[in-house]
Parts: sequence; C-alpha cells; structure tokens
Amino acid sequence: MQLVCLDLEGVLVPEIWIEFSKRTGIPELSRTTRDEPDYDKLMTYRLGLLKAHKLGLPDIQKVIAEMGPMPGACDFLDALRRDYQVIILSDTFYEFAMPLMAQLNLPALFCHKLQADAQGFLVAYHLRMPNQKKEAVQRFKELQFQVIAAGDSYNDTAMLSEAHAGILFHPPQNVIDEFPQFPVTMNYTELRSQIDLAAKRIAA
Repeated sequence: MQLVCLDLEGVLVPEIWIEFSKRTGIPELSRTTRDEPDYDKLMTYRLGLLKAHKLGLPDIQKVIAEMGPMPGACDFLDALRRDYQVIILSDTFYEFAMPLMAQLNLPALFCHKLQADAQGFLVAYHLRMPNQKKEAVQRFKELQFQVIAAGDSYNDTAMLSEAHAGILFHPPQNVIDEFPQFPVTMNYTELRSQIDLAAKRIAA
C-alpha cells in the first residue's frame, strides 16, 4: 500500500505567515525561522504581535480563508487522492489551516495546535511532537506503507529522507544545492509525474 505525504505551505497553499503579514499590513509578522531560528522565541513574538494589533482567532481565520490555495492545487490534490492515499504533514496549526483545508476538500492533515483565551486572543501553541513530519513517516513505514513525500523547504528534508522516495517542489536554490539527491519539480504536472515514477520504482 502506497501513501503520499505532502507539505502544506509552499506546496498547496501560500506561506501563511508571510501572506498573512501582507494582507494585514503588519510586516513584522513576516519573520520566519530564517530570521529567528529559535522557534519558541519566534512564536512568542508572533503571538505578542497579534495581541498588540488586537487580532483574535476569528479575525485571523477570516484573513486566512481569503488567501485560498495556490492556483491548481485543488485539482492536483483531487486527482492525486483518486489514485493514492494522501496525508498532509505540516508545521502549521489546525486553527490556521482549517479554512484552507475546506477549500482543498478536507484532506487528512497532521499539524499542531493553538490555544486561545476567552477573548479569542492566541496565548500559547502546542507542538504535536518534535520532528513530527519525520516521525509520522517512520510510523507509516512501520505500518507497512510505501511512503512518497514531497515538500518545498529545508524543514521538509528530514521527511523526504525518511520516506521511500522524496521529491522537492519549487524549492529555494539553497535547498536544491544542499540536497541534490532529491528530484526537483517546479509545477504540479512535474510533481505528479515524479510521484508516479517513484510509486512504480518502489513497488518493483
């Protein structure tokens, strides 16, 4: 049995924090792990900014719902799910992702969770577990799945390495240079082709 694991942001939907920053006009929210490698420090900073700008969870979800998936993502995912079991593995949060998941016809999503107070302001975040993408692929393999994984960024490479086959989708050049073992795809047609090729190869 074969299973395809896809990253979410940069593969099916825009980078949520960067797009959210643009749409709210709050440039500080565009900080990512490239700017602040300490994830706990970064998330604490983000939650503080949201509260300072009086953005509660309903406000955030409304803005995110207006983003929509990337062009062609829904058709690609619908077609992929007709031929493979598909699970989205993401380091985003359910509370952010669900408005976008509805527009992608609700694929299975494994990610993290946010905590809001009575006023709707975000006060904490809870990771499912460290390195959850890689750990999930390991568990799927233990369940006798042949796993094909695709992602776009450095934080996906552990998942791609753990899978039976890993594929990069529209990655930055530094990731291409550092991980030449993974085929590079730049659009959904190329990604689907590489998934099908990988499926045939690992089934042989």
